Amino acid sequence: MDFLSKNIKFLRQQKKLTQEELANIVGKTRSLISQWESDDREISTQDIIKLSDYFQIPMDALVGSDLMMEDSKSFDELEVLFSKNKDLLTDEDKEYIKFIIEKRKREIDKELGENDY
Repeated sequence: MDFLSKNIKFLRQQKKLTQEELANIVGKTRSLISQWESDDREISTQDIIKLSDYFQIPMDALVGSDLMMEDSKSFDELEVLFSKNKDLLTDEDKEYIKFIIEKRKREIDKELGENDY
């Protein structure tokens, strides 16, 4: 099943963008965004790539997954925070955040390993 049109609308609304704003971001018209969202017009592969890059969603997920259903799993507050502030973070910031996440994951893995007995 193709979820692309539904996902475009969902992701646009998640970012609190109007159709006009999204159109400007991807270099299209508002009416074309509306047609995409209502599944009245096919989307070129090039435009799917643009949307995938902008929303930072893999193309296969954008086309083949119901992102609304996966919302609680995929779009947690941390991910939204990163997405909204990606241009503010330096490479050093990103490395530090990655280090903290990996450290916490190791701690959790260790705790789970000790509780398996």
